[in-house]
Amino acid sequence: MRRVIIGLVVFLGILPAPGARAQTHQHHEESGDAQKLGRVVFPTSCAAEVQDDFNRAVAMLHSFWYQAAEKAFAAVAEKDSSCAMAYWGIAMSRFHPIWEKPGAEDLRAGQAALDKAKAHPAKTARERGYVEALAQFYRDADKVDHLKRLLAFEQAMEQLHRSQPDDPEAAAFCALALLGSAYNSPPDKSYERQKKAGAILEPIFAAQPDHPGVAHYIIHSYDYPPLAERALEAARAYARIAPDAPHALHMPSHIFTRRGYWDESISSNLAAAAAAHKDNWIGEELHAMDYLTYAYLQGARDNEAKGILDSLPGLLKGVPSYFAGLYATAAIPARYAVERRQWVEAATLKTPEGVFPGGAACWAEANLDFARGLAWARLGAITKARASIQELQQCHEALLQANDTLWAAQVEVQRQTVSAWLALLLEENEEAVRLMRAAADLEDSTDKHPVTPGAVVPARELLGEMLLELGNAAEARREFEATLQASPNRFRSLYGAARAATAAGDAKRAGEYFSKLVELCAQADTERAELLEARSFLAAKRAQESSRK
Repeated sequence: MRRVIIGLVVFLGILPAPGARAQTHQHHEESGDAQKLGRVVFPTSCAAEVQDDFNRAVAMLHSFWYQAAEKAFAAVAEKDSSCAMAYWGIAMSRFHPIWEKPGAEDLRAGQAALDKAKAHPAKTARERGYVEALAQFYRDADKVDHLKRLLAFEQAMEQLHRSQPDDPEAAAFCALALLGSAYNSPPDKSYERQKKAGAILEPIFAAQPDHPGVAHYIIHSYDYPPLAERALEAARAYARIAPDAPHALHMPSHIFTRRGYWDESISSNLAAAAAAHKDNWIGEELHAMDYLTYAYLQGARDNEAKGILDSLPGLLKGVPSYFAGLYATAAIPARYAVERRQWVEAATLKTPEGVFPGGAACWAEANLDFARGLAWARLGAITKARASIQELQQCHEALLQANDTLWAAQVEVQRQTVSAWLALLLEENEEAVRLMRAAADLEDSTDKHPVTPGAVVPARELLGEMLLELGNAAEARREFEATLQASPNRFRSLYGAARAATAAGDAKRAGEYFSKLVELCAQADTERAELLEARSFLAAKRAQESSRK
């Protein structure tokens, strides 16, 4: 699998387009940097000879290449020990606003770096503003809630942005602060903070189309079904801007996934997985592989998805502590079985030993509990389904206790879903539909975490399948169509909508859905029964139309 990924890097256009290549070359002339990371100009009062290295480190930071950025900032500090902004950069490298909460070691290292920044006071008010804004997050980390500290950082960055309106870096980091607060706050379906971040970033993107952070943060600002179209230009540009940053190669696929552009998502994640593998960044490689698996399965490229699944054991030699790696480790096998509705496979999924830390980190492993529970309910194993429901309930309680409301809601969706299908098995049909609808409504009220391309299976799609099984084709079709609004071009929702239309006697609409399904699966490498049914339906429809002529 890895040979395939690496061999495709050049083919997939990882080198910049001609225009982008010229822009990158300009950055190289200014920085002397051999890597293609985009163009960042972040003037400081540090020694002139470290300025190019500092710009390069900030470019890495903007692409969330945190470990590499920290080393680059440390190298700047080694050359100029009085450079306060180098220590700011080290502290920023330990602060991941829209990823996981920093652990105790990250907080200690970040605070230590800020202490050095204060021991070598920045020479300008602007630089002191950056240091003080970040100090808002690290201050009293052992006493003050994570979100409160994020909000304090956001407020300080907004103030810095207002005081430095011509500083694109202040604008970019202000947008990042807004996104960090948005991702860690209760869901806001108005997307107020995200839109505010996007409004800050878009004019800068127009003026500086080769800035890595601006393109990156635009993607995060609009990584939601109602907003995704706004980020297409940035998504298609980002990989060309910073082709040597693994995360920059992956990020466009967030928008491609939101829009159902599976071929573009596959290309993006093949390149990202190859780059992350080369950098020995296992967590990022797994993250790209999860998005890749999701995209392959929507096009019935099941053998290629199986290749990813088979490569997992070789990557799990140690615990992938990077949170996206943990999530992918559970999500990939769960997706592979559940998307194909292979219930025996799903029921017998194994939890790899020594990988998942347990406790409030159960949000990753819960994907396996969910897949097994759903499978047992579909296979008629009442006791085992109930055991899975209990596992999910315990995880939900642990997450609530840890005040991790986003993941608690996601796990509760999974618990309600398994409970719904168990109720259907027990012929409690009204309760089954009630629980399944509650799960779908809860999932709709939450936001997708950036770590995932989507739920293992959308709850509303499963509601459609349940209604179809109960003979309610009209309602089932509405649920499938609602799923397709939020998640365009999903295989199972297209198939379900086609079946519901057929059951309702709407052959025209059924033909449209089946045609779309066949079109999306032009590169399918397996003969799924659903595809055979679609082709058979379309062939019969063509024959019927031909006989009328």
